[in-house]
Amino acid sequence: MPFIPHTDVEVQEMLATLGVHTTDDLFDEIPSHLKTAELNYVSSGLTEMEMTRITEQRGQENRKGLCFIGAGAYEHHIPAAVWDITSRGEFMTAYTPYQAEASQGTLQLIYEYQTMMANLTGMDYSNASLYDGASALAEAVLMAVRANKKTLSAKILIPRSLHPHYRQTLQAIVTQQSIELIDLPYCPEQGKTLLSTLENCKQQDICALVIPQPNFFGSLEEVDQLTEWAHAKQAFVIAVTNPISLALLKEPGSWGKQGADIVCGEGQSLGVPLAGGGPYFGFMCCKKEWLRQMPGRIVGRTVDKNGKPGFTLTLQAREQHIRRAKATSNICTNQGLLVTAATIYMSLLGPVGLQQVASASHYHAQQLADLLIQIPGVKLIFNTPFFHEFIIRLPKPVPGLLRDLAKLGIHGGYDLSTFYPELGHALLICVTETKNKEDLTRYQQELFTLLTI
Repeated sequence: MPFIPHTDVEVQEMLATLGVHTTDDLFDEIPSHLKTAELNYVSSGLTEMEMTRITEQRGQENRKGLCFIGAGAYEHHIPAAVWDITSRGEFMTAYTPYQAEASQGTLQLIYEYQTMMANLTGMDYSNASLYDGASALAEAVLMAVRANKKTLSAKILIPRSLHPHYRQTLQAIVTQQSIELIDLPYCPEQGKTLLSTLENCKQQDICALVIPQPNFFGSLEEVDQLTEWAHAKQAFVIAVTNPISLALLKEPGSWGKQGADIVCGEGQSLGVPLAGGGPYFGFMCCKKEWLRQMPGRIVGRTVDKNGKPGFTLTLQAREQHIRRAKATSNICTNQGLLVTAATIYMSLLGPVGLQQVASASHYHAQQLADLLIQIPGVKLIFNTPFFHEFIIRLPKPVPGLLRDLAKLGIHGGYDLSTFYPELGHALLICVTETKNKEDLTRYQQELFTLLTI
C-alpha cells in the first residue's frame, strides 16, 4: 500500500474535527517523564553512500558467538532454500485468503502445513497457527474448558516444570475468565512431575492437565502415566511439545491408551531464525471430537465443479468476522509467513532429516553434559533423561559467569535464579545440531578457566 501524505491544511482539518490543536495533543495521556526525547542516532541529509557506511559499521559491532541458550527458542540450521522461497513475493506479500479462487497457493501451503503438523503430533487436525507458544497454550486451556463437557470445573493443573513465561501468560489471560490454575511441584531429584504428586488432587474435579514434553528443564516426563491419570478423572490432557523432539519421542497422539486431547507449542525451531526474539509462531492440534472448539482457521481440500482439486477455508463460523462475540477467539491467519518457512523446512528435511536433527541435538547435549561434570564443583542437578537441554549447578553465581563467557564469544545458557531460586547456582544449557566437538570442548575449557580463577 503506497504512503499517502497529507497537506498541512488537511492535517489541521482533521485535528479540528477531533477537537485538538496539535498532533501531540492526541498523546497527552502519556506522562511526560515516559516520553523519549528526539532521537538523533542518524544525521539528516546523508547520501546513500554515507548511510550505507554507517549501517555497515554498526553491523560489524554484532558478535554472533556460540549460542548455548535455549529456554524455548532454539538455534537450528536453516537451509538457505527455506527463506529464499519464503521471501518470494507470492508468499511475502500475500494477504489473508478470504477469496479462495485468488489464494490457492497460500491455501495449499497452509493445508500442507496442517497435514505435516498433524502427522508430527499424531493428532487428527491442526489449525493454521497462532501467535506464539505461550498464547497457544492459553488458547488450549480456554478450548479445554469449553470442550470438556464431563466436568463443570475450570481447574487446570499446571506443573512448575512448565516454561515460566508460559505460566505467566496463562496467569495473565485465563485467570481473567474465572479459570483456576493449580501449581504442581516437580521432583527435586528428577526434575519432573511425579504421579504421586497428582494424588493430592485426587478428590478435586479437574478440567485439564498440562504436560510439557520435554519440560522446561529439558527432562522427559512420564507422559503415559500422567495421561492415564488425567483421563481416569475425565480431565483433558494438553500437551506442550517441542516439535523437533517429536522426531524422536512418542507423539502426543499415542500417549497412554487414548492420547492427548490437545497439542500446542512453539514452532520457532522449524525453520524460523532467532532474530533477536521474534516473531515466532504457535501451533495447535487436536482430536477430531474437539475440532469445532479449536480456535484459528482450518484449510480443507475439495474439488471444483470440474472435478479438479482445490483448497478453501472451512468451518469459518469459528472466526470473529462471522460470529463476533461468540467466536472461539480472534485468531485468524496469524503468523502465515513463518508457517510458510516451517512448511518449506519440514518439506526439505522430511521425516529422516528431522530425526537426524533431533538425534544430533540429543547426542551433542549428552556430550557436553559429560564434559562439564568433569569440572570440579559442577554437577548435573537432575538424574532424569533429557532431550537437548539440561541443568548444571555451579560453584559460583551464574550471572557473573555468563557475562564473562559472553566476553569470550560464548552465550553460555539461561540463568534460572529468577524463576527457580531453590535450585541454587543453576544454569540451563541447550545444545543443537549446530555445534561440533570443538565447540563443546571450547565451552568446557573456558568454563573451567573461569571457575578456577
